[in-house]
Amino acid sequence: MPRKPNPELTDSDNPEADEGWFENAHPAREVLSKLVGETSAQELLKPKRGRPPLPSTKRHINLRIDEDIIQAFQESGQGWQTRMNLALREWLTGQAKLH
Repeated sequence: MPRKPNPELTDSDNPEADEGWFENAHPAREVLSKLVGETSAQELLKPKRGRPPLPSTKRHINLRIDEDIIQAFQESGQGWQTRMNLALREWLTGQAKLH
């Protein structure tokens, strides 16, 4: 037996899509340019996959580090690899000042 919708949760401004709504629906590529303009529509319809490219990328390497150092960073919680990267950057910055 289907449950009766809770009238407190129904949104009269946004009714549920029924068969008639779907029959009148059109693909975004057909109507978007009329709503936002051709240039914006083309940009919105471009396929985008994955994370946006970063300004400077990181490089994957294999690095052997003492277990106690790794544990100390891991125990500091999520983001430990980022903090390790920052610690190396701080060390490198300090070295540049010495030379």
